[in-house]
Amino acid sequence: MENERTDYKNIPGWGMDADPENEPTYPMKNYTGDDHQRLNYTRPPLQPESVEILHSNERPGLTAVFGTSSPPSGLSGAIRRYAFQHSEDRYRHWIPLILADRINVIEGIVDDIKKGHIPNFFAERGCAADWKYNRKGVLQKALAIAAITAIVITLVSDKKK
Repeated sequence: MENERTDYKNIPGWGMDADPENEPTYPMKNYTGDDHQRLNYTRPPLQPESVEILHSNERPGLTAVFGTSSPPSGLSGAIRRYAFQHSEDRYRHWIPLILADRINVIEGIVDDIKKGHIPNFFAERGCAADWKYNRKGVLQKALAIAAITAIVITLVSDKKK
C-alpha cells in the first residue's frame, strides 16, 4: 500500500519533463541551468508613481509596471475607488468596475464635446464595416430599436391621456 502511494509512475504523464532530451523546447533552447535559479533574482526597479494607481487590496504593493494613461477621475474614478476597497472575489468589486467603464465612456463623450470635438459615432463604432459585412444583423438591430421605441412612445402617450 505504501509503495502505491509513492510510486507515481502509474499516473499518466508523470515525470514527462524529467528527461532534458524529451523537453519540447530542447533543440531550440540554450539550456544554462538558470531555470532552477528563478526564485533567486533581483527585482527590477519599480516604475515611479506619477498618477493615482488603484490596485487590489489582496496584494501588498504595486506591480513593477503599470498603466498611467488614464488615471481615475470624475464619477467613474470614485466608483473605481469604491470597487478597489473590496476583494476581487466579490461582486462589490467587479460590478462597480463594469459600471465605471460605462460611465467613463459618457464622461469621455462629454469631455470631447467640451473641447469642441463632436464624436463621429458611425465611424468610431465600425458601422461601415458592420453594414458591409453584416447587413442582415444591422437591419435586425434597427428593426428591434424601432419596435422598442414605438412601444415606449405608445406607452408614454397612453399614460398622458
